[in-house]
Amino acid sequence: MGSILDAIGKTPVVQLKHVVPAGYANVYIKLEFYNPTGSYKDRMAKSMIEEAEKRGYLQAGMTVVEATGGSTGSSLGFVCAAKGYRFRVLCSDAVAVEKLRSMTALGADLDITHSPSGKLTPDLLPAMNKRAAEIGREQGHYFTNQFLNRDALVGYEGIGHELVEQVPGGIDAFCGAVGTAGMAMGVGRVLRSKSPSTRIVILEPASAPLLTQGVTGTHSVEGVAPGFVAQHLNRDLYDEVRAIDEEQARAICRRLAKEEGLLVGTSSGLNVVAALQLAKELGPGKTVVTVAVDSGLKYLNGTLFQDAQSRAGGAAKL
Repeated sequence: MGSILDAIGKTPVVQLKHVVPAGYANVYIKLEFYNPTGSYKDRMAKSMIEEAEKRGYLQAGMTVVEATGGSTGSSLGFVCAAKGYRFRVLCSDAVAVEKLRSMTALGADLDITHSPSGKLTPDLLPAMNKRAAEIGREQGHYFTNQFLNRDALVGYEGIGHELVEQVPGGIDAFCGAVGTAGMAMGVGRVLRSKSPSTRIVILEPASAPLLTQGVTGTHSVEGVAPGFVAQHLNRDLYDEVRAIDEEQARAICRRLAKEEGLLVGTSSGLNVVAALQLAKELGPGKTVVTVAVDSGLKYLNGTLFQDAQSRAGGAAKL
């Protein structure tokens, strides 16, 4: 019998059948919501904690500290609970209430920063990160620092290794939205090592086009576009950056639910919109792969699926 931590990884890959038009490349999506907290962040949380343990930076009785604008808080809360560490998380009320509740359910000490607009502004995560760093310097605390900690890449590389086995015919293009950029770079490194011709495309919301246009912006896609250029980004490991419209991402989330039976969040919507763009460009006989980063069940209290309910004539009102 193993630990709950052994349930991380080995997630399935499925082909999208109904939202991909005729004449496009095949599109596959790796279902990372099969991880214990419903997010690929479980991989990163486990590797950051276990690599710190190996080096002696993190020991019994210490408190783990992190700032998050997405699912990292739930994932670290889960890993810390399983290993017996206290966890203090800096987060915001701009984040889905389901995520905040899951953090506290897992025993996290939640420190909330108010967002007056209710959205993720360019200064929000840097301010939380600065506070987390200050707390992390206190005796008995360890700041995992997901935006700088290269131990995160160890966990994300697992996605790449699994994809190599799951898509044996080869991957012509892979795309993924970036926050810390750990997932895209971890996967990119593995795919490039196996096939240097694989095209790697990273994504951001068009409403916060820092990488594509050099300007920050306010957006509503949790876990991506933190308001600064992620240190994990390695120009040798990606070919292109694309800015994806948030409304298109939300629309494809609703289509994925109704036409493919897949409930995913908005960042996954960004991924699928870009994957469809690449599939159109590459054409038949090619293979495009992306990731469903988390479950749409985390967003049912928000507006992501609200339009679909409205079009149903209010029948889904609760």
